[in-house]
Amino acid sequence: MPRVLQLLFRIAAWIVGSILVIIVTGLSLFAYVNSAPAWSNIRPELERGIEKQEDGSILIEIYQGESAQSVGKRLATAGLIRSYFAWNLINRMAKEPIKAGFFIIKGPETLLTLYQRFAKGQQLQIRVTIPEGATLSKISQILERSGICESRDFMLAATSRELLEKYQIPSSSFEGYLFPDTYLFPKGFNPEKIISLMTENFFNKLKQIAPESQNMLPKDLHEKVILASIIEREYRVDDEAPLMASVFYNRLKIGMALQSCATVEYVITEIQGKPHPEVLYFKDIAIQNPFNTYVRPGLPPGPISNPGLVALRAVFYPAQTNFLYFRLVDPNEGRHRFSKTLDEHIKAGVIYVKGSAGSK
Repeated sequence: MPRVLQLLFRIAAWIVGSILVIIVTGLSLFAYVNSAPAWSNIRPELERGIEKQEDGSILIEIYQGESAQSVGKRLATAGLIRSYFAWNLINRMAKEPIKAGFFIIKGPETLLTLYQRFAKGQQLQIRVTIPEGATLSKISQILERSGICESRDFMLAATSRELLEKYQIPSSSFEGYLFPDTYLFPKGFNPEKIISLMTENFFNKLKQIAPESQNMLPKDLHEKVILASIIEREYRVDDEAPLMASVFYNRLKIGMALQSCATVEYVITEIQGKPHPEVLYFKDIAIQNPFNTYVRPGLPPGPISNPGLVALRAVFYPAQTNFLYFRLVDPNEGRHRFSKTLDEHIKAGVIYVKGSAGSK
């Protein structure tokens, strides 16, 4: 065989051999990367931001601005991935970078699956329910207890001038505009994003029940929200909310004080920071505060709670009555007696106080 052909055969053999080596190496690496580490070998206590939960799952926090290399080192040290080298290789080839947040791993996952989870931002979602009638401070406490955000940070976001201007809210806070609902938020979620989501939910719900609200001036809408926030804290039975709205509208027309017990409770609990009262005394309704509608005619300076659909619908579609008074007469059923005159109102019985904000 001519020497040239021998050389060609050798070159071909070397190329084929090299290709086979590459293929075998690639398949081995692919199999290695796609094999999950043994769950028993995972040691979350070795790295910060990686914790074992009570149910046995692993909570992983990827910090804001943290590099993929840093994440890979932490995962490898904790035993969640088999190869730091393979992690970096995938990171270089990946089209999407990993995202910051909290992630829950409930069982062994391959390196590729783990990277894809981080790149897609499949974060831990916490279900939280905001009850109707809850105030800003109550909402902030609920979110903090759920581990979603710090109460202080939420309250700061709720008074952000920039955010208030974005949603054209003529007030010093978002009180009244955070729609009570069940939400799914990631752990450690941005408070301003929470405010935005809840406010957008408010306006979407309002558009559904009262389309005419879309054409209202912010000031006029704000007055509706203030009144709805009072009704939210006053009514117990849905069908009585429009009747209460009629009472307050009738009082506003003749310049009569609203005399809402809910506004006094707001002053005591939210402004004075005292426990919710079981009974209101004359000294309570005499408190000198702009939010006390016993001593100050007209609407209070702002909302006293975050109203739900029933209260919002009531202020847009009140009952047409001549009532000027109402009083709780059946604490068990939550029924009120509505009256046209003071004499009828006095005969209705004693004053009962509604439960704390957010309860019905």
